[in-house]
Amino acid sequence: MMLRTLTTLIDGANARAEDRLRDHFCIELIDQKIREAEASLKAAKFSLASLIQRERTESRQVTALENRVADLTGRAREALSEGREDLATEAAGAIAQTENELEVRRDTVRRLEGRILQLRQSVEAANRRIIDLKQGAFAARAAKKEADIQTRLGRHVAQDSAFEEAEALIQRVLNRDDPFEQGQILREIDSGLERADVAEKLGEAGFGAPTKSNAADVLRRLRAQTGSK
Repeated sequence: MMLRTLTTLIDGANARAEDRLRDHFCIELIDQKIREAEASLKAAKFSLASLIQRERTESRQVTALENRVADLTGRAREALSEGREDLATEAAGAIAQTENELEVRRDTVRRLEGRILQLRQSVEAANRRIIDLKQGAFAARAAKKEADIQTRLGRHVAQDSAFEEAEALIQRVLNRDDPFEQGQILREIDSGLERADVAEKLGEAGFGAPTKSNAADVLRRLRAQTGSK
């Protein structure tokens, strides 16, 4: 039981490793399969060319035999018309032999034509599939490139704190006190102080109530409270 479980686990691990390997090298595997398909298509084309060449050779032989039969038939008729039964009989034998060979070669041509038609259809279908495969490989290559970029970007963002640091610095700068506003406030304070000083000077000169207490004011207040002069 344990051995079977270990075997199952090992098989599963091997399958996952194979899947990861295939995913990693998927574009290379696609290109290799396309090359293999192109090699098969090339071999099929050579076979088709060989069949067509053979069919053409047989067709030429058929034409030559047909011409021979026609020629011998004409000569045999002339021999019969001249009373040369012996020559006509000999020609008839040659004609029969040629016709037998002609029928064999015609049958060969028909079989070759059937095989050529079938193989031509297979070649055309394979060629269309290879075109589709190349287009699919192009799309797969673009998709994998985009996925790789996204993966690298996500890994970099996850491991790099530059974004957080930049955001913190921006917030720090935005939350910092405005030095221009501070200067304006200081100028307002200074302006207020200057106006208070003017009032104090006017009060001391006897213009208006004094802004600050002095020793003479305190003595007058104390005398008034005690009733002394």
